[in-house]
Parts: sequence; C-alpha cells; structure tokens
Amino acid sequence: LDWNIYARLEKLFIKLFFEEEDLHVNILFDASASMQFGKPDKYLYARRVAAAIAYIGLVNYNRVSLTAFSDRYGPEMVGVRGRRLTHQMLKHLTGIEAGGAGNLSAACRQFALRHPQRSIVLLLSDFMDKGGYEEGMRYLIGRKYDLYAIQVLSPEEIDPPLNGDLQLVDMEDEDLADVTINRALINRYKQNLHAYCKGLQDFCTRRGVTYMFTSTTVPFDQLVLTYLRQRGLLR
Repeated sequence: LDWNIYARLEKLFIKLFFEEEDLHVNILFDASASMQFGKPDKYLYARRVAAAIAYIGLVNYNRVSLTAFSDRYGPEMVGVRGRRLTHQMLKHLTGIEAGGAGNLSAACRQFALRHPQRSIVLLLSDFMDKGGYEEGMRYLIGRKYDLYAIQVLSPEEIDPPLNGDLQLVDMEDEDLADVTINRALINRYKQNLHAYCKGLQDFCTRRGVTYMFTSTTVPFDQLVLTYLRQRGLLR
C-alpha cells in the first residue's frame, strides 16, 4: 500500500514491482583420491556436471562459485558472472587434480563460514568419507541453502567384478584389507552399500535436502538436463 497517496487522496493504491535478486550458484565438489576410481572415473564425471551447471549459471548471469575439497579446502573460484568467463571457469576446473583423503566435515564447515549468503549449493561427492557425512551436511543445512546432494558412484562400486583371494588397498589412506571374495560376500557388500545410500537419502529427505544418486554410466548431460530439471534445479 502507498500510504503517502492515501494521506493525500484517501484512496488505497497498491504498488507492484519486480525486485531483482542476485542469485548465487555454489558448486562444492569432492576432489579426494577416491573420486579417481572407476571407468570413467567419478572425478571426471563430477567435474563435467560441475562445468555444465556452472555454464548454465554464467549464461543466466548468476554469480557462480566453484570449490574443490579433499583433505584441504580449495582451490576455489568465487563469484564469477557472465558467459565471457566460461573459458576461465573450464580452465579452473581442468587444472584441479584429485588427491588426498576426503574430509567432508571440514570442507562444509569452511564453506559455510565463507559463504553465509542464501544461495543454491550443489554438493558433488561419492560420500565415502570415513568421518561420515552427517556433521558436514549439518553445517550446510544450518545455513538454509537450497541444497542439492548428488552422490556419484562408479559401476565397479555398485557391482564389483571381483573374485578370489585379494588384498584391497584404500586409495586415500592406503589401509590394507586381505579378503576372500565370493558370491555371498558380494551380496552382503551390495546390501551394505544399498543401506548406506538409503541412509544418506533419508538423512537428506528429512532435512529438506534434494538427494540424487547417479552412476558414471548415466550420461552427464542427461543427469543435468533431465534429472536436475525434474528436481527443480533447472527450469
């Protein structure tokens, strides 16, 4: 209501206007050593998804930030805007090498401190962190971001082509495990993996986070243009 006009004319007038809002699109992606697993590897897939979302944000003149994490925070590209910066964005993404152990909790905490404004946040990871995902996710949820969690796994993780006596080596901390792989063990592994992913999905759903699971066999452009559009990230 315009009270000044009402005081002069004693008639009610309503002013309608559009408020331009600076939309921030933040992409936080896992660059730990475990993301290099699979064919194609999860890290390449995650960066392709990140590049596609960042490009859409730049074309729409949104402020786009890209942040990698492993056992350290960054490197980070903050608040770029405009199609002309596409090459710079792609160069930044391709220049980040994966390595080190994952520390999702520390990365999310640091991110939440550095990015206090309301924004869209896309978290790309396999979520296979020995420290768990709950604490890190709570830092992001507490900021009330419009949060999308995309879990990326390789087909070799979903259905391991393994058999016999093997020594498995952790890609991040080089822990060793001597195991005898048989059908019963594979079935138990699949059950545990399903329960873990379902637990992550339930955790997200209860807290208003949009969760998506994908395999690297799903074309990344299909994930971006179809599945993320269905989930409301793109219009």
